[in-house]
Amino acid sequence: MGVRVIDLNPIRAKLAKTPEQSDHTSIKYRIKNLTENQQSNLFPFVGNPRQDMPEGLPFHLKDYIELVDMTGRIIREGKRGFISAKAPPILSRLNIEPENWIYLAKHFESKFKGLVGSVLSLKAACKKLGYKRNNFLKNCEHFFT
Repeated sequence: MGVRVIDLNPIRAKLAKTPEQSDHTSIKYRIKNLTENQQSNLFPFVGNPRQDMPEGLPFHLKDYIELVDMTGRIIREGKRGFISAKAPPILSRLNIEPENWIYLAKHFESKFKGLVGSVLSLKAACKKLGYKRNNFLKNCEHFFT
């Protein structure tokens, strides 16, 4: 529960309206790393508890992000801010289809071996890095638009 509370502090203080807009939080950092294919130095989410459990948080990132979003919608006495009930679900705000999110969580490394992100961010990164093409543009178009 502690991480979820910290990730909601900017919302409760009315410094941000949504988790993905909350500066200096692990949830914003995790979302940015996921959508921009950056490495994270945060403790990883490793899925449901099982016998051969790797080191990490024992649930899926998607579940955590949705939990933070749902928790942030609760109006708490003594707290100024909350996520508006009118705000779309977080995966919608991030423009990621739930089916795509689940598929990516299971198959990310096999589908993407280079840059990953929205087509616009991918093209900008390729230009900045001097890349002439990206072999995985079709996958990015499919999963991130």
